[in-house]
Amino acid sequence: MISEVFITCALTGSGNAAELSPHVPVSPEQIGDSAIEATRAGAAVVHIHVRDGATRRGSRDPALYRDVVRRIRSSRFNPIINLTAGMGGDLLLGGANSPLPMDPSTDLVGALERLVHVEELRPEICTLDCGTMCFATRNEYMMVNTPGILRAMAARVRELGVRPELEVFDSGQLVLVHDLIREGLIEEPTLIQLCMGIRYGAPSDLSTFMALVHQLPKRSVYSAFSIGRMQLPYVALAPLVGANVRVGLEDNLYLSRGRLATNAELVERAVQILERIGVRVMRPDEVREKLALKAYA
Repeated sequence: MISEVFITCALTGSGNAAELSPHVPVSPEQIGDSAIEATRAGAAVVHIHVRDGATRRGSRDPALYRDVVRRIRSSRFNPIINLTAGMGGDLLLGGANSPLPMDPSTDLVGALERLVHVEELRPEICTLDCGTMCFATRNEYMMVNTPGILRAMAARVRELGVRPELEVFDSGQLVLVHDLIREGLIEEPTLIQLCMGIRYGAPSDLSTFMALVHQLPKRSVYSAFSIGRMQLPYVALAPLVGANVRVGLEDNLYLSRGRLATNAELVERAVQILERIGVRVMRPDEVREKLALKAYA
């Protein structure tokens, strides 16, 4: 067990959550405000996707990221900004019997194009999804992150001075994490996020979770979360195995059964849980020092 942790708030994600809850932020103003509210509630890190105003779905438009980041940096609050680099890896095949041509909604671009917003805005952290996998949301959908793409992205992120957070969705992806470290593409302390409960990824049961924990690199700082109703139980579980905490509307919409949450409320509940089990919640500047982050210039 660790006695102090930091909280990451994943603000909005890229899926259909905005159709399911009025509290999911969509516009840059809403996302920026939600980041500030989550920071006031106790989050040290805000994990940011952006959404198209017309479709309300995930976008990789650099102008949207620019607006969100400007709003956060111009506030009197100073959370660690963590931008997703996961967009641009969406492959949707044409069908089971005719996979080609690909569905027109496919958004599959190269490694450097996926980092345009990171290169411009230089967040302290950006996420790299550590493998290709299917999601249960659509039969022919695949999130594409080949070893070649990830190596190219890791190399460029290192050049930019941005710390990658390696998002791990299943045990085989940790093999690639170890390879990236061995090849010198990832600096220590390695920052890892264990993503549990996503269908066709690692389930959220304790035995699977512990199997992942036991495969982590020795010198790593790691967080863990589960989606849906297991999000808040994982807040209590994570420190028991040395992990930091992630909550937020990207992963879970509810504070309790039938009660839709805001990001700030999820962070507040996480702080309450942690403090009641004797775990101190770290402030942003403490996390910057712990992770040796390079400040935005």
